[in-house]
Amino acid sequence: MALTLTRDTKDTLIVTQCGAEAIAFLKIYGVLPAATAFIALYAKMSNVFSKKTLFYVTVVPFFVFFALFGWLIYPNAASLHPTLESMQTMLGAGAATGGGMTVLAKICANWTSALFYVMAEIYSSVSVGLLFWQFANDVVTIEQAKRFYPLFAQMSGIAPILAGQYVVRYVSRAADFTIGMHRLTVAITFAGVMICFFYRQATNYLEQVEAAQPSTEAATKLVGAKPKKKKPKMSMTESAKFLASSQYLRLVAMLVLGYGLSVNFTEIMWKSLVKKQYPDPMDYQRFMGNVSSAVGLATCIVIFFGVHVIRLLGWRVGAMATPTIMSLLAVPFFACIFMGLDSPARLHTAVVIGTIQSLLSKTSKYALFDPTTQMAYIPLDEESKVKGKAAIDVLGSRIGKSGGSLIQQGLVFWFGNILNAAPAVSVIFYAVLLTWASAANRLSGLFKAQTEMANQQSEGDDKKKA
Repeated sequence: MALTLTRDTKDTLIVTQCGAEAIAFLKIYGVLPAATAFIALYAKMSNVFSKKTLFYVTVVPFFVFFALFGWLIYPNAASLHPTLESMQTMLGAGAATGGGMTVLAKICANWTSALFYVMAEIYSSVSVGLLFWQFANDVVTIEQAKRFYPLFAQMSGIAPILAGQYVVRYVSRAADFTIGMHRLTVAITFAGVMICFFYRQATNYLEQVEAAQPSTEAATKLVGAKPKKKKPKMSMTESAKFLASSQYLRLVAMLVLGYGLSVNFTEIMWKSLVKKQYPDPMDYQRFMGNVSSAVGLATCIVIFFGVHVIRLLGWRVGAMATPTIMSLLAVPFFACIFMGLDSPARLHTAVVIGTIQSLLSKTSKYALFDPTTQMAYIPLDEESKVKGKAAIDVLGSRIGKSGGSLIQQGLVFWFGNILNAAPAVSVIFYAVLLTWASAANRLSGLFKAQTEMANQQSEGDDKKKA
């Protein structure tokens, strides 16, 4: 719920104040440096704190910032922001310099919203991609993952439904956007408290199970996890070298990079169209709230098929499904843009098609891409799970999205805006999808081999004990 609320809020702030093209600039100059700093800090903290303490130390600062932004920073934004004219003069932005410098001037003139965007982007990777799935990987076996991981994704689909309708029926009906931010902050803070509460309950239960068992092996059997070896301490440089030396992790990184790049290409164009149709922040927020609810509902429905796809057809089909679906859905979206947006009817049609494309792409991502990607970590040793997963899920996904943003940033400078660059974007988009699908195909063989190796080792250990 917190993820959905902060994600929709950051988009509303940036798209309506700076334009959708600003997202490409922020991911390069804001999100990527922040993600790099975070992963270095997280790797250091993972060597110092226990897993339980590490969770709280990581997640609590985000919710402190979100609360401060909603109650203190945003209400005083007018006194904190410089004027757009002063930033344009400072940067020399104008018709002669092209759209890129104008976008940068708008970002600087709305720097508090840009800061919120960066924090919300980092949180989106940290909350689900790192903290939740890392905890799940610690207590779920490979056999159980085929059944439970898609169900985790299904449960996560309920939150966008609730969060989206909270925005549509309560937040967007506020007298102004400042009051709406207060209402959002209350919900985000509540979600943060509940996250910490449920994590505490889960870890306390596991500790009670361990205390009640005569041995660690019995305890781990009860919770369905394998005994873990003590994690070796590594520096950030050593972690990077380790990641680079592993073909398996490199292929997992290519999957994450592929999704980050491809989704960035279509989403910025779609959000640019949505802003054209809904320039008012409250209207834009209401529209995105309905989209979030639709994504959650579609995920809950499609997940039933995802469970059977992964269980019956195997990991490979589940991993290949998302790039295949995205490639098919993008055809009518790009075609609609190529036909022109010179009338309200065509703009509306483009928004509808883009919304469907975004909706189904996200649904396949949550239902199939996330479970299969997280399953790929399970056969790995503890060191690879913690250090390699952190590097891929946080830094890797940021590089993917930032790489796409860098390309689009150059296209904005060249073509003036992202919609004019649609032909070039479409070519790059399909090249990325092809590379992504190839990496998934190669990783499927390694995943099968790693799984068989892990099972044989487990059987050997059981025979020795017997």
